[in-house]
Amino acid sequence: MRIYNTLGRELVELQTRDDGKIGMYVCGATVQSAPHLGHGRSAVVFDVIRRYLEWLGYDVTYVRNVTDVDDKIIDAARAEGVETDVIVERAYGAFDEAHRLLGVKEPTVEPWATHHIPEMLELVEQLVDTGHAYEVDGDVYFSVRSYPEYGKLSRHKPDDLRSGSRVDANERKRDPLDFALWKAAKPGEPQWDSPWGPGRPGWHIECSAMARKYLGDSFDIHAGGHDLIFPHHENEIAQSEAATGVPFAHYWLHNGMMNLEGEKMSKSTGHVIDLLEILAEHRPTAVRMVYLRTHYRKPLDFSESGLSDAEAMLDRLWGFRRRVEGSVEDVADAAVLERFTAAMDDDFDVSGGLGVLFDLVREGNRRLDAGEDVGPLVAAYDEIVTVFGLAEPVGDSGDLEDLIADIARRHGAASGGIDELLAIRDRARADREWAISDAIRDDLATIGVTVEDTADGSRWHRG
Repeated sequence: MRIYNTLGRELVELQTRDDGKIGMYVCGATVQSAPHLGHGRSAVVFDVIRRYLEWLGYDVTYVRNVTDVDDKIIDAARAEGVETDVIVERAYGAFDEAHRLLGVKEPTVEPWATHHIPEMLELVEQLVDTGHAYEVDGDVYFSVRSYPEYGKLSRHKPDDLRSGSRVDANERKRDPLDFALWKAAKPGEPQWDSPWGPGRPGWHIECSAMARKYLGDSFDIHAGGHDLIFPHHENEIAQSEAATGVPFAHYWLHNGMMNLEGEKMSKSTGHVIDLLEILAEHRPTAVRMVYLRTHYRKPLDFSESGLSDAEAMLDRLWGFRRRVEGSVEDVADAAVLERFTAAMDDDFDVSGGLGVLFDLVREGNRRLDAGEDVGPLVAAYDEIVTVFGLAEPVGDSGDLEDLIADIARRHGAASGGIDELLAIRDRARADREWAISDAIRDDLATIGVTVEDTADGSRWHRG
């Protein structure tokens, strides 16, 4: 298996620390507000990578943190005039619901920052004792120039960096590049006792301490969004390796950013879409499909047309599986799984893996039409959709009314009923718009509804 390691900017062979086991740390939510589409992509991307590694037989320890103390959380609480706990509980609940709807597996461990203050203090003390950090009036800063390899992940050299939007300017620091490990308490903020007085942790120290606790000083994979490469992940490496003297994480994976109709998503400009709103308006599995159609390292452009395409793709997948009732005990088609593995072993090429899946569906439908055996293909289908998290939710296939409503909505039938949908189809036929007519008929066929054309218009029946 070859994966792209941001540390080195190259495809490398995956070699784990322990045979048959993988330690994976994914930067999770800072629970200041509800999740947006970008948060969903990161969660789904690394969920599929985890699922694939487990499918290969690895014992994966998957750690995804929760940052529940942070400047942005404090600012949000102050703006609403509430305690930070109110902001945290509300936002965490929204993230948890979004993950559930998207089919994201629960992490092996989900550490919260405020539950790991002792581990953070231990790490900060170690850095102070070894000369990599210093205290100023209750604040503790990491000395960037004490770590000669600073910049090896982001390729930002210290001498080329300037104080600005990504580097905190503070006259009390020895160097503008130095970053806070511990912040002295301010009135009205959460605080804990420390050797330097009451205060709270800096952002970067949280992940280093929690990864160390659950995965060790040196582990396999660290992952997160591309926007975290600098300064967050760069600073994690510096403080961790300065303290331990060993490589922090061996492989760094980063997913690409989200665009909306070609424009970059940005919280600062308000150009974002609430994830839970999208999940309420569309099938969550279709949103998941949108995330998976583009390679995880590339930017992803989110659009309504892309979401409609994803809905249609699911209909094709699920329509095939519905033609074969119940579970299948056959051994999965080895040739199909070999092609699937070849795609996924190439830096988790989910797009290539989806191509294998749709080739399988095409061949499976052909065999079903010819009355041939499809058992091995269906068994392979079940394995692949489980890796992707795209299996049809239990109960959906039996709820005909809801399935028809989904199809009707996509074709502009306001009532969501089949009568209006067939009326749209009759008008399309009268206007000789055969593509629309055929699309409605084919979509209904995927849920076991057969449409017949008569002199009096379209009629339908089940089966």
